[in-house]
Amino acid sequence: MNRQAVDLLTQKSERNRTHRTPPVQPRTPATPPVAQPVAQPVAQPREGLRVLVVEADARAADTLLQSLARQGYSTQSVANGAQALREHGEVDLVLLDLDLPDLDGLEVCRGIRAVSETPIITLTARNSELDRVLGLQAGADDYLVKPYGFRELLARIEAIMRRVRRQAPPSRIVTHRGLCIDADARAATLEGEPLDLTRKEFDLLFLLASQPGTVIARRQIMAQVWGDAWSPRGRTVDTHVGTLRGKLGSSDWILTVRGIGFRLGHV
Repeated sequence: MNRQAVDLLTQKSERNRTHRTPPVQPRTPATPPVAQPVAQPVAQPREGLRVLVVEADARAADTLLQSLARQGYSTQSVANGAQALREHGEVDLVLLDLDLPDLDGLEVCRGIRAVSETPIITLTARNSELDRVLGLQAGADDYLVKPYGFRELLARIEAIMRRVRRQAPPSRIVTHRGLCIDADARAATLEGEPLDLTRKEFDLLFLLASQPGTVIARRQIMAQVWGDAWSPRGRTVDTHVGTLRGKLGSSDWILTVRGIGFRLGHV
């Protein structure tokens, strides 16, 4: 091989080394992105709305309480009418079952409405037209028949509370033929003269005066004034009625309806 041929082969070998493809580096597998925890929606408080559930069935009460709590409501429950009459003043809304072990739900509804404008929604299996009429006449703001949809209940609660917020606070002063009772001040006067009443006498008189013309059953009086519809208390109600008549100056102020209860006189 002549020298010229050797030089050509040498130049070709050098060019191949110069343009050799660099070795392929092994690829590092991509690190998968770390999944970020998804924030769970938190129920917004419904402006601190306090709801009292009056339900004798413990399981049904628990289910309803949990569902309302998830929506941001502040909830509590009682299992009978006497407790409902004691606790309703501490809440903004009452969900009331009509079938209770001690008092009929309609009595409880009337008792609450006699002394308070707290909204009431009845939740009941009584589904006839007459039942609905009686419930609304007893003072319920709405009447929902079981079984019902929870979303419908929420919509009804919100509709009622919208109306309530637009209303002026109800007056807690009852006047009747010279008798004036201020429930907030816990003061009562007759013809301008103050009446010296005990706590139970005041509560009893206010209950009767807030429903003039309506006969209040003894059991309702015991539940609402003494917080107990069943415990035997002898002639407790009669004794307080007699004392009140003396302080009012006439037995005509409180009339006895035999076998039922009492009502305000001079109507």
